[in-house]
Amino acid sequence: MSRVSGASGGPGIRLRAHSGNVYRFDPGALCLELVVTGGPGALSRFEVLHTPDDLLAWAEQSRLTLTHPALHLTADDVAYARRLRDALTRTFVSRVLGRGLPELGIAPADAADLDVVNEAAARPPLAPALSADGSRSWAPGPATGAQLASTVARDAVDLLTGPYAERVRMCAGERCHLVYVDTSRPGRRRWCSMEHCGNRHKVRAHRARHSEETEQPE
Repeated sequence: MSRVSGASGGPGIRLRAHSGNVYRFDPGALCLELVVTGGPGALSRFEVLHTPDDLLAWAEQSRLTLTHPALHLTADDVAYARRLRDALTRTFVSRVLGRGLPELGIAPADAADLDVVNEAAARPPLAPALSADGSRSWAPGPATGAQLASTVARDAVDLLTGPYAERVRMCAGERCHLVYVDTSRPGRRRWCSMEHCGNRHKVRAHRARHSEETEQPE
């Protein structure tokens, strides 16, 4: 799968499947939106964070809806964001599975990954602000890549220590390893997206039922 640029039209981000179909994936948390920009092991083939402009585009398309402040990003910020993302990937995979994903070349999380997340979280984050319409926004003025990384890392800490920590899951789709947090009231989400893996499951189930019906003796 690859990331698709442009507005998502709602919560989450747009991804392109191997088939070429574009669908919306809402992982339910800012930190998990960063995870889908690439990653360690085999996930490196999905890398989209190459330049400061790429990182800025991600920030603007994420659930931060970051139009203010003006981010001043450098190549070092991109490298740091990728390092944080890889640590988060191993952390979330290990939390969900209790192990790594050797088939994708993803090792279990270790103390070094925890250090990366905590180091980023310890830095000053982006400053929140209250808009005139009562919505949450961000304080105007220049901001740095370190503040962006801190905001993401703090979101991960909040998620993994909060009420939805046990709802961090991996898509049940075949060969789909997208991680999300199920924030729905019933807590029965199984798929990265009903448009993609959920629909594929329905199609396979329908075909299986049809095949059984046609094979039954008269």
